[in-house]
Amino acid sequence: MATLMNNGFILCVFLVSLMFFHAVAYDPLDPNGNITIKWDVMSWTADGYVAAVTMNNFQMYRHIMTPGWQLGWTWAKKEVIWSMVGAQATEQGDCSKFKGNIPHCCKRTPTIVDLLPGVPYNQQFQNCCKGGVVAAYGTDPAGSVSGFQVSVGLAGTTNKTVKLPKNFTLLGPGPGYTCGPAKIVPSTTFFTPDHRRKTQALMTWNVTCTYSRFLASKNPSCCVSFSSFYNETITPCPSCACGCQHKNCISSDSNLLSTVGINTPRKDNAPLLQCTRHMCPIRVHWHVKLNYKDYWRAKIAVTNFNYRLNYTQWTLVAQHPNLNNVTEVFSFDYKPLVPYQSINDTGMFYGMKYYNDLLMEAGPFGNVQSEVLLRKDPNTFTFKQGWAFPRKVYFNGDECMLPPPDSYPYLPNAATLQAQTVLPSFLISAFLLALMVMCHRWSTGGPPKVWPTSGDTPTVY
Repeated sequence: MATLMNNGFILCVFLVSLMFFHAVAYDPLDPNGNITIKWDVMSWTADGYVAAVTMNNFQMYRHIMTPGWQLGWTWAKKEVIWSMVGAQATEQGDCSKFKGNIPHCCKRTPTIVDLLPGVPYNQQFQNCCKGGVVAAYGTDPAGSVSGFQVSVGLAGTTNKTVKLPKNFTLLGPGPGYTCGPAKIVPSTTFFTPDHRRKTQALMTWNVTCTYSRFLASKNPSCCVSFSSFYNETITPCPSCACGCQHKNCISSDSNLLSTVGINTPRKDNAPLLQCTRHMCPIRVHWHVKLNYKDYWRAKIAVTNFNYRLNYTQWTLVAQHPNLNNVTEVFSFDYKPLVPYQSINDTGMFYGMKYYNDLLMEAGPFGNVQSEVLLRKDPNTFTFKQGWAFPRKVYFNGDECMLPPPDSYPYLPNAATLQAQTVLPSFLISAFLLALMVMCHRWSTGGPPKVWPTSGDTPTVY
């Protein structure tokens, strides 16, 4: 019996952990978000094939920023890469057994990166050469695609002899993505420029990669602070919101900031943070600024505390019930996110191109800010109990840590209102109790009996 119970417990733990494993890569605000890598075999060669590889970022608000993506896989057999257009392998590997033509890469586990802008035209391919930067689909659909061409040798030369690569990995630019196995799908079709003729790939397979913040980092990468016009208290980011262990930081008034190369990124992307209480690279501040008859106004400021990194094509997502009635956003671009058609409480803010789509490194220019004007819904609008502050905030696709709800700025008359509610209830209860005692004395002429009353303890809501 004990063995059966132990086995049942182990089975339950396994099922729960399995559900959690699949849940960590699911984003409720972007349920269909993923990166799909498509391989289209365009022609056969004497010992392999030529494939066009296209990377589509279908994530609404998570992009791949500098230094760009890295794509890797394991060959199923002993394939080599003869040549590439629009991308390159980071290592050639051991090609000593080849004479004459030397392959571009002989490694069984190649790592591919995008080419930098400005390469010669004969090395370019469609949607290539952006340094690995891929925009989010929600901000720039045309820029959410990257591509290259690869010529594979020592491989199959027909649909039946080609073996699909396996163990795909994607860094974008750091960890966080998990890729599934390659799956053969119906061949991609193409139209000629005049749209009078349709062709198709000889063979097509897809690889789907999903993102999980838990795989990217055990700590959040941003935090949120609050303030309001009706309360002088500023609610700061939680202490050590992004973890304080083993982090290098530098004071904002340190002489080291004048050192040459202090803002140069490192190969491992290790940050150099400004010393703060929260120790986050990014802080989002939400300020309830003004209250009008039919509208209210909030100010949003994003501050960078990382001296080694500026954020290109940044995105900020907020969840708030009044985002269903945004009247105007003043210096950010804005797009509502409606993953569930019946709920419209989430919106994406992002920088205007060539104006503030670049968040500079920590320092006097390391912030961007805007204001948003919202129309009130008389049935739901209130400043009580922190209603005016967002429920969730995401920066570049990662959820930010919010302060605890009991620390939100509160209305200054909240304590007075509570006292006004409690005091009359107490006086009424005491008066009723005294009246009942007096009536009992008058009716019996003796000492009253004590019985419980529902009005002894007032309830405060």
